[in-house]
Parts: sequence; structure tokens; C-alpha cells
Amino acid sequence: MKNILITGGAGFIGSNIALKLLQREKNVTVLDNLSPQIHGNNPEVTSPLYKSILNKVNFIKGTVTSKEDWINAIKDQDAIIHLAAETGTGQSMYEIQKYVDVNIGGTALMLDILANHSHQIKKIIIASSRAIYGEGKYKCAKHGIIYPSERKDTAMAKGDFSCKCPICDDTVIILPTTEDSKIHPTSVYGITKQNQEQLVLTVCKSLGIAAVGYRYQNVYGPGQSLSNPYTGILSIFSTRIKNGNLINIFEDGKETRDFVYIDDVAEATILGLENDEANNQVYNVGTGVATNVITVAETLSKFYNIEVPIQISGNYRLGDIRHNFADISKIKSEIGFDPKWNFENGIQQFTKWVNEQEIPKDKYELSIKEMKNKGLYK
Repeated sequence: MKNILITGGAGFIGSNIALKLLQREKNVTVLDNLSPQIHGNNPEVTSPLYKSILNKVNFIKGTVTSKEDWINAIKDQDAIIHLAAETGTGQSMYEIQKYVDVNIGGTALMLDILANHSHQIKKIIIASSRAIYGEGKYKCAKHGIIYPSERKDTAMAKGDFSCKCPICDDTVIILPTTEDSKIHPTSVYGITKQNQEQLVLTVCKSLGIAAVGYRYQNVYGPGQSLSNPYTGILSIFSTRIKNGNLINIFEDGKETRDFVYIDDVAEATILGLENDEANNQVYNVGTGVATNVITVAETLSKFYNIEVPIQISGNYRLGDIRHNFADISKIKSEIGFDPKWNFENGIQQFTKWVNEQEIPKDKYELSIKEMKNKGLYK
């Protein structure tokens, strides 16, 4: 496959994949709407992501909600890496129509075109998310493997942020989440990613197109947006630290995520594109290591050599999960993915890059005010 279309290819993950595909002498086309929330109002000046691919790929400014843009972009392509999506978990809870239209509607439009128009697409990579698992996989001392329901507002208001067994209500222990774990997203964003994955895997099978679903964990690294206050805890904390502002850590700070470095994510994605063993499979893409939020804040402060107050506030967002880290044994054994970057080394590279950037105005408080007004932040 020589000609590859990347939707959202000017974004953080997409631009990195594009550059790696160019190194493999692929012809890359990018379809992207250059959202101001990610790229600023003047992308050619303000967006290092867009500038990194400018004049290197066939760039189409357009949207996945436009049939005309899709038809134009798909022409002469061999494969599609479908990354374009609205991504903020908290934001998704009050911009429901937008998330459904872009994430589900855009994917449905792509598949409708492939079902009803001539094309040469042989494979589709669909970007799914850890968010489809909701709280992921846990173990109860009495009832074994269980999948907790969304945490109760009443319990979190009292400072109890732990996940409970849905049978006996005892506190449970987190386990690595496998691909066969229960799918039960707790946010609109997670629901849309689940639908995207299901649509692609189901329809592509009927069309004779190979499909691969990637359930990305928390992707980070040089190039991620520092100006978007809705996504990316590393960017949010970095902007706070560099502006000398207090870091407000939600809950008790012991909530964990699986942080996977952007180079590893790009390599994993391309492995799925190049290997037939990945066809019609879904994979977790992570490190298999859980890192808590206090560690994130302290590690960033260390590498920036800037001390700011770190407040463990007990605040929380409705729809947030407590823990999730990936079991990556399937992707290791089937297509040979093995992450090369640990959290410490990845953060060192990320903070080095941030130190070279112009630090944007901190919009965090505005995002919190917006969520408070919607009743989603406590």
C-alpha cells in the first residue's frame, strides 16, 4: 500500500504518523479542518504540528462531516488511518451533538461512501480509545473479576473515590484491562469511540476491507497542544507550571492512567497498517504501566525545575474514570509491538520540547468555569 490517507493528520498523533510514513516512502494525504482549539487561529504561524507536515504531504483542508471532502480525499488512496475526532472527555458531556456528528457521523459518512462509490481502499485503521472500557477491569476479593459501574456522585462528594464491586459494594483492586474486557464507557466521548470502532469493524468486513481498531491509552509527547485546556493532563499541568499557577489535582491524586509516548503510538499504528496479522483485530496501545496524577505533577515540576503549589483538592468531574491501564500482551504477541519509552524518559523529552515553545495563555480556569456551569465539575 503506497497511498495513505490520514484524517486528522495535522493533529498530534496524525502528524507524527505522517512523518514516519514519509520516511517509509509512502505518499501521504491529510484531511484536517485545522481546528482553532488545537492549532490556533493562524495555523501556519501558531501550529508546530501543521508546520511539521506543511509542503510534505498532500494537504486537504476539510471536514469528515462533508461528503465532498471525503470523496476528494479518498480518491486514489490504498488505506485510511481515521484519527479525526473531537477528543475532550469533559467537553463531550455538554457538546453532545458535536461529538456525535463528528465522531459517529463522520465515520458513518466514510463507510457510506466506501459502500456506494468506487474506490481502491484495502485497509482502514480506526482510532478507538481506552475510554470505551469505562472503569476497566477489577478484582473483588469475594466475587472475582468485575467491572464497576460509574462511581456515585454522593460517594465522591464525601471523598470516597474508590471503585466498588457492583455485587457487594466492597472496594476493588485494579487489573490491567484486556481487549476482551467489558465495554461500558462513562462519557459521551467514550460512547462515540465505541461506535466508531464497531461501525468500522462491522461494515468493513461486509465490504471486504481489512480493519484494525486501536484503543489508545493516554498519548503524550513533543508536539501535543499546549493551548487546549480540555484534553491532555500533561499539557494542562505544563501550561499551569510555566505560567506559575497552582496545580489543582482532582480527587485524591491517586487516580492513574497509562501514558504512552507518541513515537511508540506511531510505530504501533504503522505495524497494524503493514501486517496482515492485524486485520480485523482490536488492540490496546499503551505501556501496561499505571502512573498516578501526583507522580505526573511532581515529575513535570522536577524536569521544568519550577516549583508551584500542588493542591489535592478533592474536586472531581462526573464521567471521569478512576483507573485504567492496558494489558498489551495481545499486540506484543500478534504484531510485535513493544513500547520503547518509559514515563520518565518520555517526560524528559516532552518537557525539553515545551521549554522551547512560546507558552500560551493559561485557559484552565475558563474550562473549569464552563464545566461548573454545566454541573459536571464538583
